Amino acid sequence: MRATDFLIVGSGVAGLRAAIGLAGAGRVLVLTKAAPSESNTGYAQGGIAAAIGDDDTPALHAGDTIRAGDGLCDEAAVRVLVDNGPRYVAELIEWGAQFDRTPDGRPALGREAAHSVRRVLHAGDATGREIGRVLWARVSALPAVTTVDHAFVTDLHVDAGRVRGATYLDRSGGRRAVRAEATLLATGGAGQTFRETTNPSVATGDGISLAYRAGARVADLEFVQFHPTALNLAGAPRFLISEALRGEGARLLNDRGEAFMARYHPDGDLAPRDIVARGIAREMERTGAQVCLTLAHLDASYVRQRFPTIAAMCRSVGLDLTRDPIPVGPAAHYIMGGVDTDEWGRTSLAGLHAAGEVACTGVHGANRLASNSLLEGLVFGARAAKAMQEELRVAALKPDRVLADDARLKPRAPSLADGGGDLRNGARGFSRAIAEIRDVMWRRAGLFRTRDGLQAAIDALDRAAAPSGTPRTADEWRHRNLVTIARLIAGAALRREESRGGHFREDFAKRDDARWRVHLVDQLNLSNSHESTKTRKDD
Repeated sequence: MRATDFLIVGSGVAGLRAAIGLAGAGRVLVLTKAAPSESNTGYAQGGIAAAIGDDDTPALHAGDTIRAGDGLCDEAAVRVLVDNGPRYVAELIEWGAQFDRTPDGRPALGREAAHSVRRVLHAGDATGREIGRVLWARVSALPAVTTVDHAFVTDLHVDAGRVRGATYLDRSGGRRAVRAEATLLATGGAGQTFRETTNPSVATGDGISLAYRAGARVADLEFVQFHPTALNLAGAPRFLISEALRGEGARLLNDRGEAFMARYHPDGDLAPRDIVARGIAREMERTGAQVCLTLAHLDASYVRQRFPTIAAMCRSVGLDLTRDPIPVGPAAHYIMGGVDTDEWGRTSLAGLHAAGEVACTGVHGANRLASNSLLEGLVFGARAAKAMQEELRVAALKPDRVLADDARLKPRAPSLADGGGDLRNGARGFSRAIAEIRDVMWRRAGLFRTRDGLQAAIDALDRAAAPSGTPRTADEWRHRNLVTIARLIAGAALRREESRGGHFREDFAKRDDARWRVHLVDQLNLSNSHESTKTRKDD
């Protein structure tokens, strides 16, 4: 068994910033399940929000964040984010981040939906990639940090309520174990739970599933953000068309060339993401035709200079971003829920921390404000690193968290004989099973939800559950994780009988603060579970 002082699972902005913070305190091992640079961080186009402008303040940033969160933001976590944001962004600049500049040399600030002022720093339309470059350069120079890529973590080692490391499959499929004094989950999101997504293939909710199976609390999993503008062209990948385009003046038009979003919200194209996503879907339903984004009225040279990555992606599918209408539609983008943590990344299990999209501090409430995700990873990754060096404590259950009865959420682990997840046909069977899960989640637990649809999704997920016993391959583990996170999302959405932020129930279309201004928490009852979380003796 390998030993280290600190274990980090994931290599996005939260994991890398934590590694930097831990390197002076001991040995750090970073496990990443694909290439080191393959994470949601690298796909973040728009930018990173911070209150550094002359007309901005942390209080103003907090107000925008809370409004976007639709009445459910944890205001203490929001204050941590906005108050620390300028400091950690300045640190990135000091380390060499090449954000776009104005002619006088100051950072150029963009505006995105639901922001009241320009506060989004950007590096063209590849800000996440630039931040990842800077952090990786920093990490690579630290002798205390070791990285293992293509490592698929399958279990957390739990001993007497404390996490003491993990088991992972290496590149060749061999089982390996690592012991650590403190472990950080920084595994990103779960967009691949849905058929239509802007997320890379690695975003399969593994960290949330790991924590849940180990007995940690998870929260707010009904709140999934569907980005309104992913490319919606038959035969082309669903790549993200950044909200920053609308911040710079791009317009959403229906098939008649009409700007339609004012019909759905007074802020029009710059309304919060959940509203724009549903507005686009409703408009497509109303007209029976495609919705497009146009930049044809903007200066073509500026568009190409400001959005080179998106322009290149459009060219690859035969579209000119500066001239052609770009067909767009909603796609799963970000999950506001995750592993329940405090403002220092501590979870309900001693020795286990979480930061970034995998975590749920409550900072985003029911709907994340654009460009707060990279900031979240940066701020809470750094804070988790500090907490991991202190005496290990658990996060208290906050008063506005409501612990759900997990009995009806627990997968029943059927055998192959009764229809559970036919993986016998190898990669082909696995791919088909995954596709079916993603399809039912998109249709039944996507933009528009109902009791009957969500129950149908849960029933289908029960039938799709992985075979009983311990999975043997990364594909089988991925299948189990995907069923687990999908069922948690659908179950939480079924319980919340209101509409708020990214969660919209057609049968409960109004926000209901009297009953539902709470965070719903799930926690596996390990005493009744078939899952084992005891330390395994692995080579």
